[in-house]
Amino acid sequence: MPSEGQPYADGRQPDQDRPPVADRLDDDHFPAYTMGRAAELVGATPAFLRALGEARLITPTRSGGGHRRYSRHQLRLAARARELVDQGTPVDAACRIVSLEEQLERAERANEELRRGEAGTVRGHR
Repeated sequence: MPSEGQPYADGRQPDQDRPPVADRLDDDHFPAYTMGRAAELVGATPAFLRALGEARLITPTRSGGGHRRYSRHQLRLAARARELVDQGTPVDAACRIVSLEEQLERAERANEELRRGEAGTVRGHR
C-alpha cells in the first residue's frame, strides 16, 4: 500500500489539499460509504435511501463516477427515519420529523455555547 505522499497504486497522486485519510475517517461528514454499504448499515434498501434523498433529508455526495457516497451523519439521519417509517410514519413525514429534530439539536447546542460564553464573560468582569 502506498504511503502518504506517494502515488496511489493506479498512479494517481494524492490530493495535497485534503487531510490524510485517517483524519477524514474521523470526520462525521466525510462521504465514506457506498449506497450498498449504507443501505446495509441502516437496514434499508437502496430505494429507501434514494427516497430520503428525494425528500431532501440527506443529499449524498457523488463520486467521480457518479455513485452516491454517504457520511456517518447521513446514515444516522437515515436510521432515525427508518425507525419512524417502521412505526408506520409515511416517509415524507418521517423526513420532516428527523429534519426538525436535527434543527432542535443544533439550536440546543448553540444555546449551550452561548450560555457557556456568557458565564465566562460574567466571571471575567468580577
